[in-house]
This record gives sequence, structure tokens and C-alpha cells, in this order.
Amino acid sequence: MFRAPSAVVGLVLGAALAVVLLGDAAIRAGIGEMLLIAPWVLLALWGVYALLFAPHVRIDPNGIRIHNPLRVSDIAWARVSDIDMRWQLEVKTDEPRVYKAFGGPVAGRPGRPPLRRGDDDRARREPPAIRDLQVIQDAWESARPTAPKDGVVRRSWDIPSAISLLVLIVWVIIALFISGGLR
Repeated sequence: MFRAPSAVVGLVLGAALAVVLLGDAAIRAGIGEMLLIAPWVLLALWGVYALLFAPHVRIDPNGIRIHNPLRVSDIAWARVSDIDMRWQLEVKTDEPRVYKAFGGPVAGRPGRPPLRRGDDDRARREPPAIRDLQVIQDAWESARPTAPKDGVVRRSWDIPSAISLLVLIVWVIIALFISGGLR
């Protein structure tokens, strides 16, 4: 699985902040008031989850899964025509369509220049995204000869994320009616 390293940090920090804020609200104002504030805090935490943590790229012997915010694309290796990286990973299929991965390897800045004149170019630091791209391309190349030719491309919604978003929106509306924000 390929996911931005900052995604885990962002989710942990967001969850810790949400716990602190909701705990403080429960202690200072009581459980009832905390339940009126909670959907707003949880909506922000959902945004951190959906935009930072949930997007990822996963490879297996059958194909590649691109999990973007609210959308999931499963692409069989037989349907892949090219894998490249511009700003993020791009998978081209025989449809022809390009699937961009918002989570996973992203093009970073170039490697550092050598510290001394005698250092060769191989001593430069290779960006992790280039290594990840190479791993994905190698998996595709090795699976292509044995991949079933009847592979499919499936696009679907991220149902758990969409349902949790709808629940939070309903909770926000209820909290607004109870608190008098909507009349």
C-alpha cells in the first residue's frame, strides 16, 4: 500500500485534537452541549480522514486499486496500458482513460546535489516517489504476461465514507435546529 507518510500523522493529530476539544466541551459545558458541538469537530476530522488518510494506492497480483476521496477504482493489470507520474501517479487504461491517484506516490522535489565534487550522481538522494513508481511499474510488468485478459475496470463510491458524511451532515442539521441556529 502506498500512502503519503504525512497522512498518518495528520489523522493522529486531528483525532487527538478532536478528543481534546470534545473532552473539554464535555467537562466545561456538559454532555448535552458537547453533543451539539461534536458534529462540527467530527466533520473537520472526517475531512482530514477523507482528504489525507483514505486516499492510497494498493497493488496486488490481480491489479491496482486507486482509492481517492469518495471514489475507488479497481483496475486489472490486463487493462493497464501505461503507468506514469506527473504530479501524482497516473494509470492509463485501454479505454482510453487516465486514473489519477490523489493518495500515494507524488512527485517531489529533485534529489539533493552532491556534497563534494568527487561524489557521483548515484550518491544523490532519490525521491521516494520514484522508488514507489518503480515498484508499481515492476509489479505491472511482472503480472502482465499472466494477467487474465478478461480483467475489468471497476469504479465505485467509497460507501463507508459517504455514509459517514451523510450521518454527520444530518447531525449538523439536528444540532442547528436544537441550538436555534435554524428556525
